[in-house]
Amino acid sequence: MSLLHRVALSFVKNLGPVSAKSLIAYLGSEEEVFRSSSAKMIRIPGIGDKKVAQWDFDDALKKAEKELLYIEKYDIEPIFYTDSRYPKRLKNCGDSPILLYARGNMDLNPQHVISIVGTRNATDYGRLLCKQLIEELQQYNILIVSGLALGIDVAAHKECLKHNMPTVGVLGHGLDRLYPSQNRATADKMLENGGLLSEYPSGTIPDRENFPQRNRIVAGIADATVVVEAGIKGGALITAEIANSYNRDVFAFPGRLDDKYSEGCNFLIRNNKAALLTCVADLAFSLGWEKADKAKPAEQFVLPIDLSKDERLIFDILQQHQSPLAIDDLTIKANMPMSMLAMNLLNMEMQGYIQSLPGKTYKVS
Repeated sequence: MSLLHRVALSFVKNLGPVSAKSLIAYLGSEEEVFRSSSAKMIRIPGIGDKKVAQWDFDDALKKAEKELLYIEKYDIEPIFYTDSRYPKRLKNCGDSPILLYARGNMDLNPQHVISIVGTRNATDYGRLLCKQLIEELQQYNILIVSGLALGIDVAAHKECLKHNMPTVGVLGHGLDRLYPSQNRATADKMLENGGLLSEYPSGTIPDRENFPQRNRIVAGIADATVVVEAGIKGGALITAEIANSYNRDVFAFPGRLDDKYSEGCNFLIRNNKAALLTCVADLAFSLGWEKADKAKPAEQFVLPIDLSKDERLIFDILQQHQSPLAIDDLTIKANMPMSMLAMNLLNMEMQGYIQSLPGKTYKVS
């Protein structure tokens, strides 16, 4: 396949990724898109004459020729959406870019990927949460993705570098520059284990409208998005909203009610747009992850000694079942009023004897 035509497609003004993929699917290849007549394109569902009239394929080819020179000179890897290197999680999103530009040493399809986002005005609390989160995520084979912005983003990248964890920054401009410039040293270090990713060609400046577009890559490339600290407005909430639209998991750390940089996290949790996150175990359990390169130790049952008679009854019932039990089943089996059962379950969970799961089900820890 022609790299020139692949790059050129991304230069066609007013040609979005959805339409570009439709053209390739109906016409057979990216080269055929540039060879086909307008009359042929107009007949493709969802295209139409108004769209075709806006597309200048000759101009796109000229720009692509210059871009190829830049790509070769600065060792940039163009990744087309049909390439095996293209992030498979992102590919499942309908509006994913047809072409990504990458610099560094990155695997975009590892076993686990988490995006970490947050406010540019990170507090000590937010940076501490970020530090603890990354430290605990070390035990999983994981890629950390963020936007290399000030605040939480760069804090996440820096923590990954400390622990030799791969991390990728998704940029809202071309790879010929870095915004903000004070993150240049961090970006250079990231190239060794991770790197930089952008859908924008060289010469693209960090315009405001680019960053919401960038955020869809941050959301789509990951298994889940974690909002560490965020105000009620800003890119972090946009990313969380996009992740929800992709049916991806979103988690958020709660904050104080009077802290403006936790308003966004509390809003997401309150409106069921993000799951409450208190530790990595919450996230790993929800995503069904297991710790990397560690054999499961032989299970040792420790008999709880400080349970009440009712709590012991509940514990014994749960222990007898391999799969989690719904609270409705528990109240029948324990012959216990729902209000009393709920109180006992909460107490047992706080002591660490049982775990509550989605759908109001429970199992022994």
